[in-house]
Amino acid sequence: MAKETTKKTTTTAKKPAKKATTSKAKAKPVVEQAVVEPTSVPRDPGVADKLIALSRLQETYTKIDHIKTLRGELPLEVQDLEDELAGMETRLKHLEEDNKRQKQGIATEKARIVDAEEKIQRYKEQLNNVKNNREYDNLAKEIEFQGLEIELSQKRINEGNVDLQQRSERISELKSTIAERRTALEAKQEELARIKNETKQEEEALRAEAISLEEGIEERLLHAFSRIREGARNGLAVVPIDRDACGGCFNKIPPQRQVDLKLHKKIIVCEYCGRILVDPELIEEAHQHP
Repeated sequence: MAKETTKKTTTTAKKPAKKATTSKAKAKPVVEQAVVEPTSVPRDPGVADKLIALSRLQETYTKIDHIKTLRGELPLEVQDLEDELAGMETRLKHLEEDNKRQKQGIATEKARIVDAEEKIQRYKEQLNNVKNNREYDNLAKEIEFQGLEIELSQKRINEGNVDLQQRSERISELKSTIAERRTALEAKQEELARIKNETKQEEEALRAEAISLEEGIEERLLHAFSRIREGARNGLAVVPIDRDACGGCFNKIPPQRQVDLKLHKKIIVCEYCGRILVDPELIEEAHQHP
């Protein structure tokens, strides 16, 4: 009887162990399902399409920027020369006007000298007919005063002639410099025109493509794209994630933001530089877009 009781007890003790094993086996699929579930979230096609359109627009503008780079510093050099020439011509005009006024001033002083000499001659004739010492003293003072006026006018004429000579030399040098700058400007303008003609057709096609792409992008996004592009030194407003970093400023992007980026649920910008971040897969789709 004691042996039978022991067997029964042993049998009943083993049964719960089987149930525990069964419950563990049933729990495994639930855990696996929980791991798979977040990665199976479908992307938002609307956001993905917007990002693809922005990527294509960025690629088009990058090509336009490359064409501008081929021109090098020529546009800036041409602009600088044009501004320099404009400044020189304005300065030349002012110098010539100053010379004109100086000559008029010298002519005025010469006329004063002639007038003073006539007065002196007249006063000397009146000295012969004076009736008293008072008249004689007054006429003598007038003659002396007119003599001082002649000396002052002569001094002004001499100073004016010196100024005229110095200013004329500056005008001559300035005209020579202007001629040199104009020759250099014409040469650079011809070179720039040649480069523009070589890339004109390609640039016009790219600009037409950019306008066409902009028509398919909502105004709010297009405004943000233009604002970011203007503020970016390299003209990149839309950049991919490269080696876990922003393709524009090269700062590390947190893993959670990278996950959000791959879900394509919303448009995400770099928290460091403000550029629009795009999944590299979408960049490839944008390149393959017809």
